[in-house]
Amino acid sequence: MGYFDKNYHPPGTSPGTLIEHQLVEPSQLTIRIIDYTATDFIDKELATPDECRPYLENDSITWIHLQGLMPADTIRNIGDIFMLHPLAMEDILNKGQRPKIEEYDEQLFMIMTLPTSNDDSTTMEQVSIFLGENYIISFHAGDSDPFGPLYKRLQKKSGRIRNQQADYLLYCILDLIVDQGYPLLESFGEKIEIIEEALLSPSVKQSTLADIHHLRRELLLLRRNLWPQREVLTHLLRGENPLIREGTFLYLRDCYDHTIQIMDLIENYREMAASMIDVYLSSTSNRLNEIMRVLTMIATLFIPLTFVVGLYGMNFSHPKSPWAMPELHWYYGYPMILGVMIAMVIGMIIYFKRKHWL
Repeated sequence: MGYFDKNYHPPGTSPGTLIEHQLVEPSQLTIRIIDYTATDFIDKELATPDECRPYLENDSITWIHLQGLMPADTIRNIGDIFMLHPLAMEDILNKGQRPKIEEYDEQLFMIMTLPTSNDDSTTMEQVSIFLGENYIISFHAGDSDPFGPLYKRLQKKSGRIRNQQADYLLYCILDLIVDQGYPLLESFGEKIEIIEEALLSPSVKQSTLADIHHLRRELLLLRRNLWPQREVLTHLLRGENPLIREGTFLYLRDCYDHTIQIMDLIENYREMAASMIDVYLSSTSNRLNEIMRVLTMIATLFIPLTFVVGLYGMNFSHPKSPWAMPELHWYYGYPMILGVMIAMVIGMIIYFKRKHWL
């Protein structure tokens, strides 16, 4: 996950200008339309956005989903059909927007963040949504379509979603996006458990610190991208827009509760990651202290031995001097000094153990 992943226009560009940030092949874009009532259901792919015009004249609910990298001409064409605001179309093309909600004439425009996990990295993908009286238009530039489970629910005649209006379909889309945070946070929980086990092992590797910093970085960026989604749902729950019916508020409140739970988990994981750094530093410090303790014991044992060896290494000998070393001429002088040195080491070890220093 990058620190800065937003596409933007050069400073000074006119508002509402659509500029493609990279070349787009037509085959990379899929336009899917789902048109349904309580009894009828149509699910098909469109070659061009103009093919959706006949469905807008019916009383059915129409969902148009554009999946993949979108050329500016396609967005402009969709905007002409549904009279989308130029600033909203600009936000669709400029990926990496902050989650938000805007009210336009007879439309609601929302940007949500869809978290996805890829190997050891986390990717934040933008989902742009327009809500009208009886239609929804969604844009997602990712590699795979995230709404597969929702398509299956729509195919069932007995489901609640087929008997509701477009605002309930909007709730289902938002709920799927928000709930995508649960499996992602579950994987974060598993990473935290692995790191905690590594911290409790006798030998802590230096790579563990890099894993902790990587985890903290991803949690920080995840919080930055998911926190504003609460504001989007709070705005919808105010009940000031006629496109959101009273019966949908109960479901939106449940979705809002999910955002709170996810943010609580993120905050808990961030605190745990911060505490793991303290545990790592403490573990490293304790390990260093153990090493220093062992080295200090060894040095302490050799200090008196070094003194004895240095003392008798001077070799001062004179046959008539009373201050000469008589031990130099003793028959058992050498084994006696060795015995004294061994006794000193044994005595010091016994003393250290009684003091619980060893």
